[in-house]
Amino acid sequence: MTETIEITGDFMTLTQLLKETGIIATGGQAKWYLSEFAVYIDGEQDQRRGRKIYPGSVVEVPAEEAIFQLVSASDAALEDAHDPR
Repeated sequence: MTETIEITGDFMTLTQLLKETGIIATGGQAKWYLSEFAVYIDGEQDQRRGRKIYPGSVVEVPAEEAIFQLVSASDAALEDAHDPR
């Protein structure tokens, strides 16, 4: 299942993503989580908790069966404005 995550700034760190999605509860858990479980950013495994993730990136967390598509908050607002629902 792919979930869309909105970024309000220019980027989000991998730790912030893991916290925002509820995969970890605190930033201190990021180092442990990334040493125990694979996380892929745009198809490449990465263990850097400070890794900057930009809009357009795809983050896969196989242990959670999760895929996250990152978008900028301004792009998401434009899509909502054009959505005829």
